[in-house]
Amino acid sequence: MANIALNFEDGVTRIIAGLPGETIAESAYRLGINIPLDCADGACGTCKCMCLSGEYDPGDYIEDALSDEEAEKGFGLACQIRPETNMVVEILASSAACKVKVESFATTITEIAFLGEEVIKLSVSTADGAALNFLAGQYVNIEIPGTGITRSYSFSNLTDSNQLTFLIRLVNDGVMSTYLSNEAKVGDTLQLTGPLGTFYLRPLQQPSLFFAGGTGIAPFISMLEELSLSGVEHPIHLFYGVSFENNLVEMELLEGFKAKLPLTIYTCVSNESCEKHPSGFVTQWINKEHLELENYDVYICGPNAMVESVKTALKTETINYSNFYMEKFVSTGNPVTAS
Repeated sequence: MANIALNFEDGVTRIIAGLPGETIAESAYRLGINIPLDCADGACGTCKCMCLSGEYDPGDYIEDALSDEEAEKGFGLACQIRPETNMVVEILASSAACKVKVESFATTITEIAFLGEEVIKLSVSTADGAALNFLAGQYVNIEIPGTGITRSYSFSNLTDSNQLTFLIRLVNDGVMSTYLSNEAKVGDTLQLTGPLGTFYLRPLQQPSLFFAGGTGIAPFISMLEELSLSGVEHPIHLFYGVSFENNLVEMELLEGFKAKLPLTIYTCVSNESCEKHPSGFVTQWINKEHLELENYDVYICGPNAMVESVKTALKTETINYSNFYMEKFVSTGNPVTAS
């Protein structure tokens, strides 16, 4: 039995269990997910999808439904594809159009740890003990109890676990910051909705650049956790920038990945001078001296200004890339002042 991650155009992900011999379409419809479908015979192309990872039997179809060029690029027909391993598949339609309801589930707080003056590590466990499947890099919406207000945070843990972790930056007057600092306690219940997002790890088929700003390091921790299990041959450069030194969190964990992966880590601090880390921004390493290879895949997660600066620097320094994935976040309050 294979797990099939269906990722829809609006960022909603549903991971389903396929039965032996079933096509993707058959598995989806059995579970009430109405992915685009018409003929079901490989003749119309309505159920065309992109297979991002996994092994499968492409089935039978005609050229009008799927060309050889499309098949080489990873496209397939959901009505014909029979998974042979776990798969990640992009469905070329929204979750609403496919009648997929975004799932909400209860969790219990197991730890609230202050990693620095501005960063909290929130750990929760699923209330029913069931493991949560998501794509490394994705996020959930967390509801602040009694308010009906939600905030979005990326997972920083390995996927397929009932223990979930998030890195949360504290901001003045932020509703989540106020709750975690003054009210939250171990044993409280938090309602989560997801998983969500189109920022997630794809198969690494060439050298990759990971750019993280502040708590934007969270999804990269999840990605590195997954890569450390599956292995990767291509080099990974992680550029991690923060405003103050004490916001550089989970460094011991990050350094530990070097023993398992071809990983190089660059850190910098923008708003103060410190002995251990260079001053400035992650863009200081975007040049041919540090990035001398011909092509890369690029992943960025951080504040809007950082994302835009990285995009500009890549263009200015003519650093070539095949794929560009980004997740921007905007603070909902003012940063806590570091003393």
